[in-house]
Amino acid sequence: MAGEKTVQRKDRRIVIENVRRMLLQEYLMKQTQRAGFGGLDIQRTPMGTRVTLIAERPGLVIGRKGAAIKALTDAVDRQFNFDNPQIEVQEVASPSLNAQIMAEKLANALERGWHFRRAGHSTVRRIMEAGAKGCLVVIAGKLTGQRHRRAKFKAGHIKYCGEPRNTWMRKGFAVAKLKPGVIGVTVQIMDPDAKLPDEISIKTPTAEWLAASEAARVAEAAAAAQAASPPVPVLDTSLLEEGGVPAGLTDAPLSELIVEEKAPEKVKASKKAEKKLKRVLKEVKELGEEVDLEVEVKEEKK
Repeated sequence: MAGEKTVQRKDRRIVIENVRRMLLQEYLMKQTQRAGFGGLDIQRTPMGTRVTLIAERPGLVIGRKGAAIKALTDAVDRQFNFDNPQIEVQEVASPSLNAQIMAEKLANALERGWHFRRAGHSTVRRIMEAGAKGCLVVIAGKLTGQRHRRAKFKAGHIKYCGEPRNTWMRKGFAVAKLKPGVIGVTVQIMDPDAKLPDEISIKTPTAEWLAASEAARVAEAAAAAQAASPPVPVLDTSLLEEGGVPAGLTDAPLSELIVEEKAPEKVKASKKAEKKLKRVLKEVKELGEEVDLEVEVKEEKK
């Protein structure tokens, strides 16, 4: 029972912490709407809680002489009970690739009276021109009448499930308040640096790798040539006598010790076969092989 209570307390503590972070994100999103809220990162450090706020225009968040960010820090400390909160502001490198900023801009365009199709296609085109691999824009609500409907605008490569979606898809949500009712805007953008499982890149070989492979090939060819050549007999020098003749052969006559060279073998062939044999012998000599063979023309019977 004690173990179950500990688990329940831990789970409850995790849920409470996540709820507090979501409330803080909604509060900062509302307070920095004019500055272009692009995201939030909360980290606990030994010095306190560091809150990194990503905005399109950081100057509006900081304010004159830092007055706005000081008031925002005091409000966060007072309302959300974070331990020594420290708010840092970062500028978005590419606002067109930030899903939250594009969702807010699309909602503002709908509130200003833009037609939903024009606003959706314009947002998709702007995101793809910024270099995104893919994007999906969903506008849901009372778009053309009293019935609820949903319109989707997509381009490029989009992942709907799996690990690539959790890793590379960025999601943003905003609300547009119109006279017919509330319209929800969802923007999903695939990161330009996304590496999908089916993408394979072939590396160019380096000079060191080419040199090592060439040396290995040469060594392999030399080993193969050595294995193919017949073994050369080695004469034991300890068996030689003073005269340079192997022991035991001194009493043998000299004619038996001299090895006569074999004469080239003669082959009798007709004139037609002679031409073919000469052509074959020429090709063999071009390959560097020596052949002891002479062609003798056979006289044709009349």
